Amino acid sequence: MQLLVKERLTEYPSLHTLPESAFRKRIQHASPGLVPVLSDTFADERRVMVTQSQPTRTEQATSAGVTERARPGMAQRLGGFLEKAWRPFALLAALFVAWWGVTAAEWVEPYLVPSPGDTFEAIASRPEYFWEHTWTTTYETLLGFVIAAVIGVFAAVVMVQSATVERTLYPLLLFAQVIPKIAIAPLFVVWLGFGIGPKIVVAVLMAFFPVVISMVTGLKSVDPEMLQLSATMGAKPGQTFWKIRFPASLPHLFSGLKVAATMAVTGAVVGEFVGADAGLGFVILQANGNLDTPVLFAGLLIMSLLGVLLFVLVEWLEQLVLPWHASRRTDGVTTTL
Repeated sequence: MQLLVKERLTEYPSLHTLPESAFRKRIQHASPGLVPVLSDTFADERRVMVTQSQPTRTEQATSAGVTERARPGMAQRLGGFLEKAWRPFALLAALFVAWWGVTAAEWVEPYLVPSPGDTFEAIASRPEYFWEHTWTTTYETLLGFVIAAVIGVFAAVVMVQSATVERTLYPLLLFAQVIPKIAIAPLFVVWLGFGIGPKIVVAVLMAFFPVVISMVTGLKSVDPEMLQLSATMGAKPGQTFWKIRFPASLPHLFSGLKVAATMAVTGAVVGEFVGADAGLGFVILQANGNLDTPVLFAGLLIMSLLGVLLFVLVEWLEQLVLPWHASRRTDGVTTTL
């Protein structure tokens, strides 16, 4: 067994000179779930390799310095956030200035495009009204998003485990995705009534597809050498999935979840267009019928902000769950095998 480990470790000569703690950190950056497999199965063999080639103090200091630089401090993370955020905020400010300029110059009639002042005045004059309908849409969106995420991840795992299931389900998923949801929303009202059910179903259908596709892509994009290494080490299929495949698929999954979060907002509003007495979709539909464009634009603005807020929330969760991923570092220092 020791010879097998030596043979596999020769593919990564830089690992021979690392102490065990640095070795574990290097492995964790590549696949965080692989560390317990190494510790449980080949602890003795790894100690033999470390004993045969102990690093010098200079090498230890260099390795520690690289690891320390790979962990940005609070100021560095704040600087990275501001560096990424100022451009979108600048673009948003430019759009608001352009909106104000067009309405101030009276290039369009006020009943077609209200000014930003009229839009914000509509919100400020009826805060309870907008809060009530915003909360209704938020509740429907969150339920639909969570259900879509759970079902989507489960379906992706099943599809990856069985090629037959993937070939069977994939065309059905694609067919369901291309159907306009606004066209089938009335059917859900007939089947499920005028309650919250149809809105959640439409939100699930809108958010489900990005989760499935991203998760399937992530589970299939694991480095084959990592899978071969785990097989050589005697890892069981369950260990390989939970400690290698699943952690490696998380960056892809969160990319899909960020798209799904915004799609869930759209799905909830689309469901509210048909047979609803509350929600931002109801506000927009009612304002459109009354030609009350300030309220209509206010509903659209709140809906957009809700989608952006959910997107940022998922991105924040990604930073908490995936601190080891290269995309989360702001200093350009990455640690690879």
